[in-house]
Amino acid sequence: MPSTAPPEASTGPWDVHRLPRADGKTFLVTGGNAGIGYFVAEQLAGTGATVVLGSRDAGRADAAVASIRSRVPDARVRHIRLDLADLSSLEASADSLRLERLDAVVHNAGVKYDQPTRRETGDGHEAMFGINHLGHFALTHWLAPLLAAAPEGRVVTTGSFAATSERLDLDDLESTRDYRPDRTYGRSKLAQMLFGFELDRRLRAAGSRVRSVVTHPGGALDSLTPSRPPIHVRGTGERLRGLPAGVLVQGKDAAAWTAVRAVLDPAITGGQLWTPRLFGLRGTPRRQPVRGPLADTEAAARLWSASRDLTGVEPESGLG
Repeated sequence: MPSTAPPEASTGPWDVHRLPRADGKTFLVTGGNAGIGYFVAEQLAGTGATVVLGSRDAGRADAAVASIRSRVPDARVRHIRLDLADLSSLEASADSLRLERLDAVVHNAGVKYDQPTRRETGDGHEAMFGINHLGHFALTHWLAPLLAAAPEGRVVTTGSFAATSERLDLDDLESTRDYRPDRTYGRSKLAQMLFGFELDRRLRAAGSRVRSVVTHPGGALDSLTPSRPPIHVRGTGERLRGLPAGVLVQGKDAAAWTAVRAVLDPAITGGQLWTPRLFGLRGTPRRQPVRGPLADTEAAARLWSASRDLTGVEPESGLG
């Protein structure tokens, strides 16, 4: 089971502005061309590691790479094409990494639709569940040999605060009967987080060195996020309007801190949950107990079986 030890147990001081070096390591960040994923990639690039951005849009990925290189001297950063909505393409994406080992993958990419019309991927899956959960579930399978080849490979799954108030409907995982955009999004992120915990249980049972860690970024607003032209440009008016919200939430640069720590901190072990310190919404990373729907091992096991049937792959295969 995921650990329920008190927050911060067995961890030392951590400075989000003075990250440890990671020279020689390679990290993949899905959705690393924009939003929180961009800042995860930028911060990891500052450690000396090689950072690979997974993105559907080559133009946006090129712009993100250029932005990181303009801010991080000698950054080792590149991108690959990654479309989580197309399950049949993920094996080729993993092959395109051209690596002998992968030290960590950050499952960050995600979509949230507000329109009342239910969307589907080209594979016929509800889009938020298909991209946020099933795509990362299948990608983990294809990355398994590379992660297992690393001394201590890590799978870092980025959930959401929205997941903590939801429960899965295991008889309607793809919201065919009950599609409400906010609920469907929250459930897709809950599925991701349950996957991360279930993956760790299976890795431990197999005696694998790979660790699976779950995080969520808290609340993040563009108006509190520093400019990174052309990725994100924040005007003075937008910045001033966002200041009151800074009491409760934060910018996307700070929202990246939990995933970055989950990748780099040697004291972090599998099955842990890391969130922002203040009410789970803002602040430096803090370990939290795994409770409520996140601790439902039966639901996680049933979700795993359903996801395997829907994707045709088994993520822990090759991670032993």
